[in-house]
Amino acid sequence: MDSLRPPYDLDTIRIPFERRAQALTLRPSKGQGTATTTVHMTDGLSCEIKEGAWRFACDTSEKGGGHDTGPNPGTLGRGALGACLAMTLVRFAACEGIALDGLTVEVEADYDACGEYGVSDEVPPGYRAMRCILTIESDAPEAEIARLLTEAERGTAFLDTFRRAVPVTCETWIVHPEHS
Repeated sequence: MDSLRPPYDLDTIRIPFERRAQALTLRPSKGQGTATTTVHMTDGLSCEIKEGAWRFACDTSEKGGGHDTGPNPGTLGRGALGACLAMTLVRFAACEGIALDGLTVEVEADYDACGEYGVSDEVPPGYRAMRCILTIESDAPEAEIARLLTEAERGTAFLDTFRRAVPVTCETWIVHPEHS
């Protein structure tokens, strides 16, 4: 397992987290807002994802009709889940003064592509089940790590989003190009 790279200072993680938690305790409305990410199709199935200064590609493989210029949406979704869980666990560990020497989160997702490709109305297009497999390297007692993991699972935004039915609406604007 790869080790967490130095400088891995618990206070560097703990202090901003605790400061933000204290500010939100005093003014919960400061933690509410809307995050906006824009996806622009660029070439066939290739797209550019933008949020703030960040720009990255998303695509599908050539055998799936894309150009393979970036990870597919499933990779990004599983990666978001795994990264969110890992970061939350490290943050909670830092607040408890527990150093983690290594952490890997593997996200497995069971799927049946028949639903996504419209081959069967009986098969949903999404995942059938997902598993997060954490490998944690630490000198801390296993009971403390288990307690931290329970807390981290409760505080992981994407884990909550995947586990809970979140209302999603789609609004469509149709723009007809000017013909000259």
